[in-house]
Amino acid sequence: MRSLRITAAQNFRSQWICLGCLRQKEQSIWATAPFSTAYQKSFNQHRTRQRIIWAIVGGALGAWAIASFQDVKHGAAVVQRSVRVFGALILNVNDYRTVLKFKDEDKYEARWQSILKACHQRCADRTFRVLEQNGSIFIKLGQHLSSMNYLLPLEWTRTFIPLQDHCPESSYEAIENMFIEDTGQPIAAHFDTFDRKPIGAASLAQVHLATMKDTGAKVAVKVQHPALKEWVPLDLALTRLTFSTLKYFFPEYDLEWLSNEMESSLPQELDFALEGQNALVTRNYFKMIKDSPLVVPDVYWARKRILVMEYIAGHRTDDLEYLDSNGIDRDEVSAALARIFNEMIFGDTPLHCDPHGGNIAIRPNDKRTGHNFDVILYDHGLYRDIPLRMRRNYAKLWLAVMEADEKGMRRYAREVAGITDNQFPLFASAITGRDYQAVTTSVVSTRSEQEKEVVSGAMGDGMLQELVQLLGQVPRIVLLILKTNDLTRNLDERLQTREGPVRNFLILARYCSRVVFREQMDIIRSHGSMLWPSNVLQRLGAWSSYLRVEAKLSLYEWYVFFRRVARLSPVASI
Repeated sequence: MRSLRITAAQNFRSQWICLGCLRQKEQSIWATAPFSTAYQKSFNQHRTRQRIIWAIVGGALGAWAIASFQDVKHGAAVVQRSVRVFGALILNVNDYRTVLKFKDEDKYEARWQSILKACHQRCADRTFRVLEQNGSIFIKLGQHLSSMNYLLPLEWTRTFIPLQDHCPESSYEAIENMFIEDTGQPIAAHFDTFDRKPIGAASLAQVHLATMKDTGAKVAVKVQHPALKEWVPLDLALTRLTFSTLKYFFPEYDLEWLSNEMESSLPQELDFALEGQNALVTRNYFKMIKDSPLVVPDVYWARKRILVMEYIAGHRTDDLEYLDSNGIDRDEVSAALARIFNEMIFGDTPLHCDPHGGNIAIRPNDKRTGHNFDVILYDHGLYRDIPLRMRRNYAKLWLAVMEADEKGMRRYAREVAGITDNQFPLFASAITGRDYQAVTTSVVSTRSEQEKEVVSGAMGDGMLQELVQLLGQVPRIVLLILKTNDLTRNLDERLQTREGPVRNFLILARYCSRVVFREQMDIIRSHGSMLWPSNVLQRLGAWSSYLRVEAKLSLYEWYVFFRRVARLSPVASI
């Protein structure tokens, strides 16, 4: 499988070898395009102007980069990185602006979609080449963009897929120098053994196996790529300027919120001491929850760029053969993940905002009561605290969704994210991943292929622009909650469970009703002593309402469990 991924990445790279090859490729596309004559004429008219712009921009970027980043040692490399980014940006903006001129011409109406798709592919290929060559946080940006199939054209997301497995490895010598710089001692002073080859590499860091001195404990040492210290300030500035430029030329597709979120979250993700604190907070919180299968590796010590953790290995949640061969029930794994992340959203602990497949693992554990497996959670760099008021309104929003209460949905969507009535149908589809018709009837059901086609077609019919604008105005914490929802929904679909989404909605309903009950109790307490007659009556009313919902959910969950054990067909909806 890895060889196939490497081959795919090489195939992408082989398409663009040099600028001359790029021009030949473009010319071959124009020659075979159904509108080649008109477009070639337009393209040639712009080429002379492009060369002038290139010369001006190249000189300006060189002066800007050297003046702005005097702490970077390699001035020539600064200019090179900057010219790559803005060179591709200029070509892409010009390509789209030129192609979009043909949109309203009748003679191209029948071929418009193929013309636009070809433009998407050319621009995605240019961008891929820049992201790969510059590395650093550009790899992380590309990985993020590759998962945004709800927002970007397929040509873009598909082209960036190789970046998910194309992460650089820093040399052992560079890691050694970083240890000396950060701790004052070489690697050998901290560990008896330290594997030179990392067991895994990501866009920001890589992990080595090591053995602690004195104790002999086997540990995982997460080390930041040393080059990031040099390039992050420049790369963030380039990213910000890129999205600002795109907004200037295409204001209807304002994606500046992407660069804003990256500037906000990246410093946290690069602070491994903070990551160690996050890991310990989550570890201690879930230790207090009876029968929770969550395992968070212990933290031995941490610096800003070095994190030494307990080594705990497992397999990905989508390794279905491994789960089945170890007798691990996929439906139980799905339910465990639902409980863990609902606890983070609605409980009294920060939310892990990056639960993708590479950050979660499963291992067998026959000693655990209630489950025969552990859920291992890695990478605790990106956490957010959800304000209490938002948590409560978000719970009420989901209760309204599950009850198909459109009036309640609209009210709490406005409370949570400032959503207007006109924006509500799109927002409802965004948080549920469902067609609006399903949201207003029964969201607690499995998505059909027809529904998926309806949602995909709606995006192509103009809803994409509205979604971009909507995501740009909602609070950042809501974006991260939506991201977490999308990632956990993807994890669940990859498990291919027998029960579908029904059981997870039951779990969600239980957490939401608990949040509402606690709010009611806080309101009663604010009115004075709990022993006052009026407060006693209100408390009994709140308790009876909560227990009634709990009993109903418990009975239904047992019903779903019985059907699964009896191998009957799963419940389609609630």
